[in-house]
Amino acid sequence: MTLYVLRHGQTPWNKLKKLQGRMDIPLNENGLELAAKTGEAMLEVPIDLVISSPLKRARQTAELITVGRNIPMIIDERIEEISFGDYEGESVLDGESEVIPADFLHKFYNKPLKCNRPPHGESFQDVIERTKDFYKSLIENPEYKDKNILISSHGAASRCFLCNFYTDKEDVWRGQIPPNCSVTIVDVNDDGQGRVRVLDKQFAKLDDKK
Repeated sequence: MTLYVLRHGQTPWNKLKKLQGRMDIPLNENGLELAAKTGEAMLEVPIDLVISSPLKRARQTAELITVGRNIPMIIDERIEEISFGDYEGESVLDGESEVIPADFLHKFYNKPLKCNRPPHGESFQDVIERTKDFYKSLIENPEYKDKNILISSHGAASRCFLCNFYTDKEDVWRGQIPPNCSVTIVDVNDDGQGRVRVLDKQFAKLDDKK
């Protein structure tokens, strides 16, 4: 089995540096364009199945990447973005939010497993557990053996999913938040053991910085 773990394209809230979480924000013009270009660049990449988060930005990205290829898509809530609860819609820029505690953002980016669960939201460990359950369902399904699966997810959720393939669970971010429309390629053997072959591959970029 080969997994292509995708982060969705840019949204208006990405550009404004707002926490999106479960807010169903669609792609902006840049996001639509980059997803389409990524799809063109991935035309020769074999994909048998798409599994997407139910959030619009993930579904739009997957649809644009596989347009015209008649690839079935399954929606799975277990790869939905981390819920920021009461912090959703708040800015992460210094001093712009009166709601988010300063230490929350520091831990979120630097020590995510030490980051407190937002009110009515999720912790990183919560997301690690649900994406672990998602991965278990993949490797236990005989129909998925030897399949090439595109997983359309989100920044934090996709990184939590990758914890299935690293011994060090503390380093959730692996050096950075994955760029929009970047793809991490994971090879899974017959025993269900996965290995990250390529981290954050960008098949395409926009011509101009917008």
